[in-house]
Amino acid sequence: MRAVCWWGKGDVRVLDVPDPEILNPHDAIVRVTLTAICGSDLHLFDGVVPTMLRGDILGHEFMGEIVEVGSEVKRLKVGDRVIVPFPIACGRCWFCQNKLWSLCDNTNPNAWMVEAITGYAGSGIYGYSHMYGGYAGGQAEYARVVFADTNAVKIPAGIPDEKVLFLTDILPTGYMAAENCDIRPGDTVAVWGCGPVGLFAIASARLLGAERILAIDRIPERLALAQEQWGAEPLNYEDVDDPFDDIKQRTGGRGPDKCIDAVGMEGHGHTADAIYDRVKQALRVQFDRAHSLRQALHACRKGGTVSIPGVYAGLIDKVPFGTAFAKGLTLKMGQTHVHNYTGPLLARIEKGEIDPSVIITHRVGLDDAPEMYEIFRDKEEDCIKVVMKP
Repeated sequence: MRAVCWWGKGDVRVLDVPDPEILNPHDAIVRVTLTAICGSDLHLFDGVVPTMLRGDILGHEFMGEIVEVGSEVKRLKVGDRVIVPFPIACGRCWFCQNKLWSLCDNTNPNAWMVEAITGYAGSGIYGYSHMYGGYAGGQAEYARVVFADTNAVKIPAGIPDEKVLFLTDILPTGYMAAENCDIRPGDTVAVWGCGPVGLFAIASARLLGAERILAIDRIPERLALAQEQWGAEPLNYEDVDDPFDDIKQRTGGRGPDKCIDAVGMEGHGHTADAIYDRVKQALRVQFDRAHSLRQALHACRKGGTVSIPGVYAGLIDKVPFGTAFAKGLTLKMGQTHVHNYTGPLLARIEKGEIDPSVIITHRVGLDDAPEMYEIFRDKEEDCIKVVMKP
């Protein structure tokens, strides 16, 4: 089969690789009908996530049709159309039983790698380095789904793939980020980063009742989409000396009630701390550029909440934790428990309350992946979201 493979920093290739096989009786094989490039994939492309090996198959946002099932798969059958949540859950451990799916104890065979850094490890993830299990990803013609009864969600007929594909990751991620804010009537929510996750956080904040949403980014087409689709107020941080002053002025000196950092480890900025981060990351002294997180902690009103769906990987320097403490902030973060949201969000899609496909700007085939990784990373061609049809 054809698959998108990591070949080194800034180098992905579409190669012929062996078809996946049933390795465990709980497995299923899916013929991929649609897959996507995620912003988190760019961390792999940029070489900032360790333990990638040449030839690893990329991709954790994919869906398709089941073509083979293992002998212990009971809820699914050949021909079923499914989406596949990116965190791999066993369904049996304490964390899965308590609906903390992305913290599963049993699906990362290389848990020791993460434990060496953080002391604990979460679930395995498709196509996301050997730290997270070394599982082949879904940017391919076929993919193996582990613990299929738990990790493949059947989709009813009649809904286009493009409207449900993002249930695998970015729509639940944006929704959980907004849900973690405990939004109340009258709240002002500020969202750093208007990439796909940030846009869905904005959409979700609106669904959950936010009165006012500030969208903070530097890419005009992203800001325009946030404004046109969900009524967000755009703030291009390159047009102001200090976003903090602008945000404070817009909120009458109080600050946003809730802040969402949808940027993560590769944040951009023009202030001294952003330059400092870039130098330290280039020297491999730290993994993360936490410019957006610092701004969110600094800008949030006293007693507010900061939600962090943006991915961070290691120790972060110069975080204003004293400020967060002094203001009595609540911080909520972590990998998304996708399985909790697929049903409720599918219902919202079916009712027409949200159309996730509005963020798609590029529709291509697998062979276009190397070019599209560069276009997506470099924000060229007004690119917001790339989907690929194998």
